Amino acid sequence: MSVHRSIKPPPLLSIAGPLFLELCLGISVGVIGTALAAKLSDQAAASFALGNHVLAMLFILFRIVGAGVSVVVSQCLGGGRREAADAVARATLGASTWVGGFAALCALSGAGALLHLLNAPTDLLPLALPYLQMLAPALLLDAWNATMASVMRAHLRVRDTLAVILTMHATHLLLALLLMPRLGLTGFAVALAASRVLGIALHLVLWHARLNLRPRAIDWWRLNRPALASVLRIGLPGAAENIAWRLSFMVSVAVAGQLGAKALATQAYALQVTHVALLSALATGLAVEIVVGHLVGAGNLHAANRLVRRALGWGLGLAVTVACGAALMGPWLLGQFTHDAGIIATGAVLLWWMVLLEPGRCFNLVVINALRAAGDARYPLYAGVVSMVVVLAGGSWLLGQYFGLGLAGIWIAYATDEWLRGLLMWRRWVTLGWVPHARAAHRRLRLQQADSTAEAEAALEDVEAAAT
Repeated sequence: MSVHRSIKPPPLLSIAGPLFLELCLGISVGVIGTALAAKLSDQAAASFALGNHVLAMLFILFRIVGAGVSVVVSQCLGGGRREAADAVARATLGASTWVGGFAALCALSGAGALLHLLNAPTDLLPLALPYLQMLAPALLLDAWNATMASVMRAHLRVRDTLAVILTMHATHLLLALLLMPRLGLTGFAVALAASRVLGIALHLVLWHARLNLRPRAIDWWRLNRPALASVLRIGLPGAAENIAWRLSFMVSVAVAGQLGAKALATQAYALQVTHVALLSALATGLAVEIVVGHLVGAGNLHAANRLVRRALGWGLGLAVTVACGAALMGPWLLGQFTHDAGIIATGAVLLWWMVLLEPGRCFNLVVINALRAAGDARYPLYAGVVSMVVVLAGGSWLLGQYFGLGLAGIWIAYATDEWLRGLLMWRRWVTLGWVPHARAAHRRLRLQQADSTAEAEAALEDVEAAAT
């Protein structure tokens, strides 16, 4: 069995740039979808937002797999363990089938209960309920696409992944523009499913052409426990952290739901703008995860430390600049969704709170991904869950409902939570609490490589002995 050399990670910007464009495309689809729904009515826009909130909540189940696949494949490649990287890629494909299928079943059969959990106004249910059920198949399709894209990125094939995402989202938007005027929200769901099927086909072509990976029929459903063990070591804490955040965020959505359909529409429009603002930090965080994973696999921890500090500086500068620009353009941006003066005025206030929110979120997006790539996956969960429950969920209710601050109170809770968790993560990084985990991950890879080399030498000796 041959031992592959580690892949030298390229400069961070060469990964972050395509990732930024890829995320822009994804966010653009959501923004344009919201605008198309708003042309139908503000009630349709609010229903669109509710359905997508539930979809995002259920998709977090995939984080059990998704939070670990990129890290583990990157570490294996950085440590020269290509065979192990391929085994993990195949294993996560089967795991995605089970997790994505379960999430799709939950959306299809439990749509009504899930919407009631969010305090969906009764006048929105006739639109939101069938829309959510139509979205259900996309959960399984997106689980497969996300797995295959994560593996491609870990192999540093970010431009190829960008090409797939561009084609997939362009198809989605084209079909949505054609179908939504006739079918309403159902048209968006149909366009989503069709574009995801295309994405899977393109990813399969690239796996074969770029990675020489050909999934077998059994790979789509088999749970390979040995190969998944390292993924779950990273993925379970990462998923638990994401689930805790999503559930806490859903509490804030439920509080907004109690304020009425107009408040939900305002929240939906303002969140679309913040999604655009966080793109640079999110792209930086994902690029940091990939490169740090390679560096940890290669045992180069000093380079990983320098990279994260430099990336955080870039991320904070971009976050503040973009957030200020979005806040200044707030009335115009919100006016692209609605002509309701009350919604625009309230939303413009929320966007100024975004200027405080985004730098705190940058700490989380960059440093948490770095900690996870270093193998320190449990600390973000343990340190962050209290803030999510008490500050994000509890603060949204306390400020938004109890003290009557409405949506502004909810966004104050968002900003406070992000800053508290972000500073905790940064403290963990600068005090080098992640280093023992990174060394342990590198040590495991070296032991696996030594075992593989010993097996290969033993097999060669057996062949030579048989020949003599």
